[in-house]
Amino acid sequence: MKHFSKIALTLTLGILFNCQSDDDAIVTQDETPVNTSVNFNYKSTINVGGEGASEISAFDSTTNKLYVVNVESNQISNYTITNIEAPIQESPIDLSAYGSPNSVAIYNGKLAVAVEAPIKQNRGNILVFNTTDNSLLKNYPVGALPDMVTFSKDGNLLISANEGEPNDDYTIDPLGTISIIELATDVVTTIDFSTFNSEQANLEAQGFRVFGPNATLAQDVEPEYITISENSMFAWVSLQENNGIAKVNLATKTIEAIYPLGFKDYSLAENSLDASDRDLVAELKNWNVKGMYQPDAIAYANINGVDYIFSANEGDSRDYSGFSEEVRVEDLILDPTIYPVSGDFQNEINLGRLKTTTTLGDTDNDGDVDQIYSYGARSFSVWSANGDLLHDSGNSIATETLAFSSTLFNDGDGRSDDKGAEPESVEILNMGNQRYILFVGLERTDQIMVYDVTNPIAPQFLTILSHPGDEAPEGLLVIPALQSPSGKDILVVSNEDSGTVSFYEN
Repeated sequence: MKHFSKIALTLTLGILFNCQSDDDAIVTQDETPVNTSVNFNYKSTINVGGEGASEISAFDSTTNKLYVVNVESNQISNYTITNIEAPIQESPIDLSAYGSPNSVAIYNGKLAVAVEAPIKQNRGNILVFNTTDNSLLKNYPVGALPDMVTFSKDGNLLISANEGEPNDDYTIDPLGTISIIELATDVVTTIDFSTFNSEQANLEAQGFRVFGPNATLAQDVEPEYITISENSMFAWVSLQENNGIAKVNLATKTIEAIYPLGFKDYSLAENSLDASDRDLVAELKNWNVKGMYQPDAIAYANINGVDYIFSANEGDSRDYSGFSEEVRVEDLILDPTIYPVSGDFQNEINLGRLKTTTTLGDTDNDGDVDQIYSYGARSFSVWSANGDLLHDSGNSIATETLAFSSTLFNDGDGRSDDKGAEPESVEILNMGNQRYILFVGLERTDQIMVYDVTNPIAPQFLTILSHPGDEAPEGLLVIPALQSPSGKDILVVSNEDSGTVSFYEN
């Protein structure tokens, strides 16, 4: 997760939308009426601090407290949000004695915090606090660089994705691991991907990437984000740089499978993109380019008895002093039979500025690039529980954000050569098992896309949410009406670059 200075953007305040009439409510079997209308309204913003002061948030319904990862101050900021229009700041949790926080999760009065060590290649920790008085209850050792932590749905387990990033010289590359903590016994089981080392060639042939210098597959994988099945039996973990998703059996504490995600074809009409920040126009075109999906956040939903995984296909590269894969198309040696000079592909107004990788593309090993690959898919996708692509949003994010504002599109067109709007985060609101709403946070345009995914293979775009001053939505949190302090559905948006947390209420 990289930080960049951003041009100050002025966004439309309080985007509202109505998809059903106000009296649209469904009565469940227990006769409890469920409101399935969608009309999210901006309510308020907390200014937590500067850049890095607001990354991921978690809500405790037992105390009405919101806990926010504050990397800037090396603490967990804490607010009472009984009234979301007037949040009250409480005493923060200081983490300076442990390391730097990356993630938080809450279950039944317990706050879990993922903390990376001062030297991030060393093992990290999951700290558990009591939300009543913020006292430390437990300290669990886990793998290197725990980047995300979550509770199982039944509250019996804590699971952390331990990214295991290399040092800047790329001389130390820890194993990427997943830690499973049994809260009843305090047993920590940390599992790695060593059993998949022998499957590397087969996985790579399907679009999985293993490319760090001298790294085994087990070293190269970097677990990023976790989502858990409703029955707490399985976890899915995104392996962003590697372009894959792993499935974990939480009962046997084993990694059952790695699902290579393959590539997106930008030559198809429905996948058009703007690939240049120098063409002086916001315009979608088709090119002979493949995109690596490379999801960051993922979210699980069981809809009509079927498991689905939703992914925000942000994309990410490795760019260290000891090894960098980044290269622009203008600096590649292209195969002239596939990318003829007459096509002017390496012109900066065409594909020349597009960021690509040195690790893919020379399919016949003759020293030139036969296929251009870019980072991310500029979309969200819907996958089966076994890694099959069921739906990709194509150019929907680009099309809708361009229609919303050509000035704001791809951050003033400045990110068109990179990963576009950069879908970073996803969250799902389940409205009484009757309607499902997907929120997709766009890091570079400071917006939240809203889709109806009640039919997961045919999502319907609803609207865009935005608020002036919010920059780089890093974390999305849904507080369902039944747990909400207002009795209404709430969307909490944690904005990394502006250090703000904003509330929308349905």
